[in-house]
Amino acid sequence: MTQIYDRVALIGLGLIASSMAHAMKRAGLAGEIVGYARSAETRDIAREIGFCDQICDSATEAAQGADLIVLCVPVGAMESVAVEIAPVLKAGATVSDVGSVKRAVIDAVAKHLPEGVHFVPAHPLAGTEHSGPRSGFAELFDNRWCIIVPDLCEDETVIARLENLWRAMGSNVDRMDADHHDLVLAVTSHTPHLIAYTMVGVADDLSRVTDSEVIKYSAAGFRDFTRIAASDPTMWRDVFLNNKEATLEILGRFTEELFVLQRAIREGNGEHLHDYFTRTRSIRRSIIEAGQDTAAPNFGRTSSTKP
Repeated sequence: MTQIYDRVALIGLGLIASSMAHAMKRAGLAGEIVGYARSAETRDIAREIGFCDQICDSATEAAQGADLIVLCVPVGAMESVAVEIAPVLKAGATVSDVGSVKRAVIDAVAKHLPEGVHFVPAHPLAGTEHSGPRSGFAELFDNRWCIIVPDLCEDETVIARLENLWRAMGSNVDRMDADHHDLVLAVTSHTPHLIAYTMVGVADDLSRVTDSEVIKYSAAGFRDFTRIAASDPTMWRDVFLNNKEATLEILGRFTEELFVLQRAIREGNGEHLHDYFTRTRSIRRSIIEAGQDTAAPNFGRTSSTKP
């Protein structure tokens, strides 16, 4: 594989950043990978693992001289990082991110970047419930989608270069504008996570069901909710606060659908329930046919695969 960037800086060293580093090293995509994390403990772990060529003690040190700077911090922290690194960004550099929300990131980051620096947000649709530098692995992005949001970049060469990086790391790549991305992700990711958090919270609140019973008798449905609800709380707090409108719109539609199902159950309308479940079941089949999961249980994972 051909080297795409000479120096890549990863700001934030959790699951996505560490997986990016592993994937870039796997394919020889960067001449040098440098990293920075706010936590000294995280930096020490990253040095121990060695997925970066250099771990810096400040964001500015990492960003200086980099051709590509990827913001891998929670959405709520991106503006402060942009302010910090802006003075040292070299002309022609590309700044990107991996946030689950795009409009808020653009509004927070773009205004601080100097002229001559390209901003091309991105969102890899890949992850696990695990976080931190030890959780990353090179295969995380294989056959998963990465959405590129080139709203503010008019240089096709710059956009294509970033797309080539994500493809070389194993991703399928597509483009969306920021607002459409945020609406799509509110349906496919944000609202399902909120529902999972709510369902697990309801179980926790039911005093007539003890914690041990919830854990002991967790069938696949509730167990899968708990996997989703185990995701990083800081990241998801920022996602909901920064994709408020789209999430509330989808939650409103979800509530309407829930009321219809409540009525069908109350009235014993089995025909409606069967038709509804038959229609929604086809979505699962489509996901499998698209290669985004397998028909195996437990989210397509086996005991031999990375969580």
